[in-house]
Amino acid sequence: MARGYLCLMLHAHLPFVHHPEDKDVLEQNWLFEAITETYVPLLQAFEHFVRDDIPFRITMSMTPPLVNMLKNEMLQERYVEHIDKLIRLAELELDRTGNEPHFHGLALMYYRKFLEAREMFVDRYDCDLVEAFKNFQDMGCLEIVTCTATHGFLPLLNVNPQCTKAQVYVAVEHYQQNFGRSPRGIWLAECGYTNGVDEVLQQAGIKYFFVDSHGIQHSDPQPRYGVYAPIVTPNGVAAFGRDVESSKQVWSSKEGYPGDFDYREYYKDIGWEREFDYIKPFIHPEGIRINTGMKYWRITGKSDYKEAYRPDWAEKKAAMHAQDFLDNRRRQAEYLNTYMDRTPIVIAPYDAELFGHWWYEGPMWIDFLVRKITYDQSDIAMITPSEYLLNYPTNQMAQPSSSSWGHKGFNSFWLDQSNDWIYPHLDKAGKRMAELAEKFGEALVLGRTNITKRALNQAARELLLAQSSDWPFIMKTDTMVPYACKRLKQHIARFTKLYEDLNNGRINTAWLEEIEKRDPIFMDVDCAQFFVSRRSPQKTPSLETVQ
Repeated sequence: MARGYLCLMLHAHLPFVHHPEDKDVLEQNWLFEAITETYVPLLQAFEHFVRDDIPFRITMSMTPPLVNMLKNEMLQERYVEHIDKLIRLAELELDRTGNEPHFHGLALMYYRKFLEAREMFVDRYDCDLVEAFKNFQDMGCLEIVTCTATHGFLPLLNVNPQCTKAQVYVAVEHYQQNFGRSPRGIWLAECGYTNGVDEVLQQAGIKYFFVDSHGIQHSDPQPRYGVYAPIVTPNGVAAFGRDVESSKQVWSSKEGYPGDFDYREYYKDIGWEREFDYIKPFIHPEGIRINTGMKYWRITGKSDYKEAYRPDWAEKKAAMHAQDFLDNRRRQAEYLNTYMDRTPIVIAPYDAELFGHWWYEGPMWIDFLVRKITYDQSDIAMITPSEYLLNYPTNQMAQPSSSSWGHKGFNSFWLDQSNDWIYPHLDKAGKRMAELAEKFGEALVLGRTNITKRALNQAARELLLAQSSDWPFIMKTDTMVPYACKRLKQHIARFTKLYEDLNNGRINTAWLEEIEKRDPIFMDVDCAQFFVSRRSPQKTPSLETVQ
């Protein structure tokens, strides 16, 4: 029997970016890069595990915005155009590097990578990666959890309880529609927790959620086993805490594996290195240079000088780092077994996009780690939170403390002088949405084509999109700030117009149809119903009845 469990938790999320009016909008590349560099490589690793009869267990969130984008036909078509362009660039690079054997080998590596991504996306999975991940969940290898509807940061939205309720319930209903079952767990955006959230989760049928380590360590009463076993909140929902040690080994900018000098350098791409006339057909039409994903250099050291990337060296390092990670988990388990009456669980959560996008060798590291766990030892086993709760249904009751996994562990990253201006607008819109839902509650039971119901639901969607934690995050990090400001202002403006039109009884049908097309998210969910405070929450099917 294993002496310790490892829960590898990958949080897959991107902000909802959908611009039918502009096929070259820069921000949609976030999705395209993630498909090529993270989601396809992860699916390839999962396929290889199944092929080799490796009983892996991985937990992964797929947020509603990401699921909507991956399901969107327009974005699917644009991704195929994007990967076809990269294939053409790689072909040119093969010719260009013909007299440079080492760089020619790297160009060939990328050429094959892009061809494989296209084959996986188009031929293997018919452009539907959500269905691909769902298949692994149906096999029992992968546990997919949901997230707040638009990655809303609940500690700052909970001033309007209906907003918390809507963020959770819309996510649950959306998950049911896309995965054919109810979600067992939820990744609270940014691990943001505050008192009262667990009650909403319990009413929505959620069995567990994740918090940062101090959310468990500062619980009341203090948990006996720290973060190495879940606690159960007074409302009956289990909370799992992030393990600091395993996170530090991967995340730390100074000590983490991705910073090893033999790994590929992320910040040096041929999109910025090649002559403008040569690279122009493969960057933004306005001449804005962008990353192409073709990077020929390794980290080398802490200077601008970079040496050529050596895939064989990087592969050896990935294997070494997987072994090191596993050895540390074994030492943890050995120590924890001296005072725990149950098998400890180590929660190791990371942004999914770290693996492959930011850390090129990340999917390879996962592959090595899973194989080493399977073949090289018996002390550590992989597990999902649901499986752990089945093994240990009785856990200590405690109230988690307010927390997040942001800088300083609370709310400061999403609420400071760079972004605090947004919250009065969100607060006012939240109150207005609850007002609309109460005033026009009867319209919510009418058919979907009813214009009042459509306007109510669109108002709810605009508010949910404005509540995304991505906008204050971008403002805080000072990256793509104009885009974040523009998006938030657009959604608040549209919401305000819908609020006024509904109250005045004059809804512009043509305009409503236009904005429905602009941001087609949650179109099969009656979002507005979850802002009605007096209505009891809809009953969520139990895990026993939803398979």
